[in-house]
Amino acid sequence: MSRPGGPRPALLLLVPMLVERAAIAGAATGATIATTGVGRRRALAAAERGRRTPAAAVAIAGLCGGLTRDLLPGDVVVATAVTADGRGPRETITLSSGPLIAALRTHGLRRVHAGHVVSSTRIVHGSQRVRLAARGAIAVDMESAWLSGAAGGRPLAVLRVVGDTPSTRLRHPLAAARGLLEARRSLRRAVPALTDWARAAGDRHVLVASPRSFCAGAQRAIEIVERALDLYGSPVYVRKQIVHNIHVVRDLQGRGARFVDSLQEIPPGSLCIFSAHGVSPAVRQEANELGLRVIDATCPLVAKVHKEARRFAASGHRIVLIGHRGHDEVVGTVGEAPGAIVVVTEPAEVNGLDVPDRCSVAYLTQTTLAVDEVREVVERLRGRFPQLEGPASNDICYATSNRQDAVRAIARDADLVLVIGSSNSSNSRRLVEIAEREGCEARLIDDDTAIDPVWLAGRSRIGVTAGASAPQRLVDEVVAALAGLGRVEVEERCVGTEAFHFTLPPELSRAPGRGERVD
Repeated sequence: MSRPGGPRPALLLLVPMLVERAAIAGAATGATIATTGVGRRRALAAAERGRRTPAAAVAIAGLCGGLTRDLLPGDVVVATAVTADGRGPRETITLSSGPLIAALRTHGLRRVHAGHVVSSTRIVHGSQRVRLAARGAIAVDMESAWLSGAAGGRPLAVLRVVGDTPSTRLRHPLAAARGLLEARRSLRRAVPALTDWARAAGDRHVLVASPRSFCAGAQRAIEIVERALDLYGSPVYVRKQIVHNIHVVRDLQGRGARFVDSLQEIPPGSLCIFSAHGVSPAVRQEANELGLRVIDATCPLVAKVHKEARRFAASGHRIVLIGHRGHDEVVGTVGEAPGAIVVVTEPAEVNGLDVPDRCSVAYLTQTTLAVDEVREVVERLRGRFPQLEGPASNDICYATSNRQDAVRAIARDADLVLVIGSSNSSNSRRLVEIAEREGCEARLIDDDTAIDPVWLAGRSRIGVTAGASAPQRLVDEVVAALAGLGRVEVEERCVGTEAFHFTLPPELSRAPGRGERVD
């Protein structure tokens, strides 16, 4: 495996036309730029020359024709795959795309699209573009599929900028001058992202933490929404995000789930699902008053904390809830006994607590906190309130603890840890903090398109984990994105196994038969 400190990776940048080369002149710092010519024959010859040109990574850049109506002149297309249409082999070539997309965003380009690019032996328009779009392509060019042979096993990226769209019906490169001018400007702005991407090329050792990804509570909550859609049909309303992950939410929206912030947004009589983070009794009462049919997806471990809050409040205790103010779970727990609970986040806040009876103080915790941070707060509480009572068992859930132990195990041997999870995911953010406390830089990312290649330059040992609300497929995509930058050796670091499974609510205890729907 290569190690940091070697020669700076070089980029071989292939551009078909002189006008494209002129657009990027001076922008591709440190790159070897080759003009290939237009069309299949010239592209194949240029690919043969490119294979013999020393470079750590190869990129193809230029203009393209948009195939879908959401593309505008000047939009950037990053190819996730390219296929030749017409003469030549029809195999699909997979490309490095995620880190390049991240680099483009870092450089301020916002209209970036990722998708399949088709290379054609001729200019296409009208019904031909419709045909290519129907096959799943978003853009067409005349070189990329054949130029891709220049990579010769090296990291390969294809970046194209839309010069025309289906509405312009381009038949000649000089048509639609305004769109082409915008495209040239975007191409120039995009090229520095390619040089950033190329600097990240290299072989890596990838340390994957285990356990990672979905916990039993998140899996149960998602399955509740899926099963409700199967049984009752669309729409199914969900109060707040079912779990704190944008990809999960988007996937369920695509299946017919509708996420709302307020119960007032739900039509009377509709089916409403409470999220895994739990809700207060006031929300349950409001749902009843609005005539909503409710399915509760509250994680059983969160429900345990609610039960403890009610028990301590009934016995006259002042409850210190260790957690993050405003988090959905904390809001729901406070609602169980609003007059008896005070929220504390930092140890320093303990000194300012005003408690009427120092002998009747209890503490509870948000289930997704860092174990070390909770311990510090509890120690400070015991110092002030020696008779402090706590939950019968640890409130921090097993999955949170396990994932924290796992990230420690990889952070000690990694140059960088990538934590997959959304920014509003408390347990994912704690994983970042824990890795940093181990002395390792860590980044929270939604997916592979958030991996800034600048983070990877000169780093050969990358840790990867995922919060309890992030799907495993995102982990696979991140590892694949790293593999797109060079050879990877994947090592899984396992600190334990999980065999928890929570049953579904009785309303969803059976699956519908074929063609059946419960109304």
